[in-house]
Amino acid sequence: MNNLATVRHPAFLLIAGVVGSLVMGNVAYAQQQESGAAIEEVTVTGSRIGRASDFESPSPITTVDREHIDNSGYLNLQQLLEKIPASGNGTFSTRGNNQDSTANGASAVSLRGLGADATLVLVNGRRVAISSFAESVTTNFVDINTIPVAAIERVEVLKDGASAVYGSDAVAGVVNIVMRNNFDGFEFTAGFGDTSEADNSEATFSAIWGTAGENGNVTMIFDYYRNGSLFNAERPKLATANQTSRGGQDFRSSRSFPGTFVVDGMTMVDPTCPPERNVGVCVFDYGPFNVLTPESERTGLIVLGTRGMGGEMELFTEISVQHNRSIAQGAPTPLDQDAGLTVPPTHPNNPFAGATTIDVLRFRPVDAGPRQWSIESDNLRMLLGLRGGFGAWNWEVSASRGRSESLQTGSRSQGWVRTDFLQAEIDAGNYNIFGTTFNSPDVLDRIRTSLARQGSSSLKTADAIVSGEIFEMASGPAQMAFGLEYRDENVSDLPDDQFQRGLIFGTESVSAAADRDSWSAFVEFSLPLQENLELQLAGRFDDYSDFGNTTNPKVAARWDINDMVGVRGSWGQGFRAPSLAQIGLGPSQESLFFQDTFGCAINPTYCATTDYTVIFSGNPLLQPEESETFNLGVTVNPMEQLSMSLDYWDITQEKKIDDVPFGFLYNSFCNDQNSTVCVRGTPQPGEALGPLSSVSTSFINIGEQSATGFDLEGSYTMELGPGSLDLNLFYTFLLDFDRVELDSSGMNFVTRPLAGEYEYPETRWALSGNYRLEDWSLFTQLNYIGEFEDTPDIDFDGVLDYDTNTSRMVDSFLTVNVQASYTGFENTRLTFGIDNLFDEEPPFAVGDADSDLYGYVQSQHSPRGLFWYARASYFY
Repeated sequence: MNNLATVRHPAFLLIAGVVGSLVMGNVAYAQQQESGAAIEEVTVTGSRIGRASDFESPSPITTVDREHIDNSGYLNLQQLLEKIPASGNGTFSTRGNNQDSTANGASAVSLRGLGADATLVLVNGRRVAISSFAESVTTNFVDINTIPVAAIERVEVLKDGASAVYGSDAVAGVVNIVMRNNFDGFEFTAGFGDTSEADNSEATFSAIWGTAGENGNVTMIFDYYRNGSLFNAERPKLATANQTSRGGQDFRSSRSFPGTFVVDGMTMVDPTCPPERNVGVCVFDYGPFNVLTPESERTGLIVLGTRGMGGEMELFTEISVQHNRSIAQGAPTPLDQDAGLTVPPTHPNNPFAGATTIDVLRFRPVDAGPRQWSIESDNLRMLLGLRGGFGAWNWEVSASRGRSESLQTGSRSQGWVRTDFLQAEIDAGNYNIFGTTFNSPDVLDRIRTSLARQGSSSLKTADAIVSGEIFEMASGPAQMAFGLEYRDENVSDLPDDQFQRGLIFGTESVSAAADRDSWSAFVEFSLPLQENLELQLAGRFDDYSDFGNTTNPKVAARWDINDMVGVRGSWGQGFRAPSLAQIGLGPSQESLFFQDTFGCAINPTYCATTDYTVIFSGNPLLQPEESETFNLGVTVNPMEQLSMSLDYWDITQEKKIDDVPFGFLYNSFCNDQNSTVCVRGTPQPGEALGPLSSVSTSFINIGEQSATGFDLEGSYTMELGPGSLDLNLFYTFLLDFDRVELDSSGMNFVTRPLAGEYEYPETRWALSGNYRLEDWSLFTQLNYIGEFEDTPDIDFDGVLDYDTNTSRMVDSFLTVNVQASYTGFENTRLTFGIDNLFDEEPPFAVGDADSDLYGYVQSQHSPRGLFWYARASYFY
């Protein structure tokens, strides 16, 4: 790695200039004021050594406290986290849940746009089990839907690499969810909300009870949340895959109703196909069938407690149980030549007179209904620990076990068609495959099936940590923390046997099984070199049972120039272990829209851009990704009511795990009828290539990416009229995001600059204000996502070309949230709020011909529109 790369960046000089100006402007100030009462030290995310507050940390931390959570109105952790500007591409949710997703019902957070697997999610400073279903086939992540918002005391977002402290995955940063504990009393909250035009209602109920005494405490939290579905059809502009009327593309599918056939070796469109849908094959608009926001229901119970054991010893425990339910839906089953369907020429509904052979090239049994998944997940986590102290030292030991189990099912009433059943009904003349006929219910019942996908993941941990003072320095005590950790983790994802036998079509099929164990040793030092200068040193050794070991250091420092201005900086190395899905993936399928250009040159039937199957397999020889992070910042606290911080950050990942470039595979193998990488069907007479069926790929340590940018944060409290006003600003500017990967030839590396490109807006910010007047408070938040370029694959041939072509811009997106609260009734808080006050529609986008097909970018912009809610809380 190039450790000097960051200092050559102009942004580094800008930060240095700001720091220098602040130093010179404040040189006359005293280095330290007399302190009053002693400040209690707390554990801050990113360090095992306590300090006064996260504002005094050598690394940048954004804290969202309980008050801000209540004011935001969000009952969904994903909605809360995606409003933090440091969250970027790779953050995903249940938005757009359909049968093509491989982690339906789940949500994740991604910092800096580096991906959900490069962001470590902790609960009370400890790891939790990953989702049993990986996203995008191989992205393992912590499902934040398993963490109820009602149970959260605060969210600490460490925007700095932390592998030297926490190990794998803490590449872009750490999100630590701190639970409400030591609660004394009772709190009950109920609420309801809905969208302005469709039934996408939310209902919630939570209850918190706790008791605290001198010898311990117990806190119990129950939370229930439910929301209804919002379908594409309920948002007319987003209800079609044909966005040409808005200046977009026609992404309708060639798997159509009515269908396209090969009759005596010649491609023939069903005679009933409307002319406007006949493009050599009949096309079908699947848009109205898909779901924008799926129905979901979540129920959880959390118990946290401590118990004094005599002396300075204390027993502590955490137990959480969560049950989540959701749905996913897509259009009726798409069938192509891989299904091997044929129609007897004697079929009573055959419209092709004189035909001797009829093969089904493209067809969709719409009469069988849309395909729908029912997804249920159960999560259990138990932790038991003991902590205490001796002299100036503290110690803690704990063990935990977490398990996540998911079941994804489709019943006979949910549209799942089995091809051998369908073939039998066609052969018997019972199923009319021609025209737009809706067959009888008894026939449809005989072609449908039920199926199930089962997933599980587990995590067992044990750790021991000791921290305290090691010796006195001239400016105070030097402190140290050291410890050991052990982890045992496994994941299993079993698809239905009918997938394995090739009887189910048109949905992602994932198969994975892997396990590993690891142990680690870490040490951290806090050295007060001067009264106003702290040096933090950390190092960690991790040994994995599969790929071996890795050692990662970190150096951080904070210099308080005076009691108003501080300078902080950090440098560290990190790693991300290959995900269990990337190692243990069996043959798994994903859909990709592109044009078969080789086939198109031979047969115009193959010219339509359509969805093809990509088959992935794991690679057990993968090595860990390596990373390097650098941060330099300044904090300013000129008065008690005002605090600000400005940070420059730089992250580089090397040996990044990526699939073999699709363009390379297509160009190298897909012009060969006999290729085992690109599999094609039987060519029509006189032609060299048959219809493309699938492309096989795997994973390698080959990529590299780097990101740099600025974070600006500020808070200000002021008296305004008869009340007071709190202002908070979170601002992130992405300077550069470069990805190095193989070009489509597979022979050369190309650097693709992503900042300002598709899904990578340069600017994100959130500005909030809370005005308090006696029993009233009014909260307003503005959320801004900057513009970015559209269509990363401008010709939709499956090869990204945004680095060589310029596309249109996707407009910026600004939404306003407001909330009013009243506490004039005894022990009661009443709240009314509106999310997206002005009912802003997501800006139009042509899309990427993959996940974004309906005129907007679902990973960046919410299509929900105006949403109102009312809640009541009672407490004593």
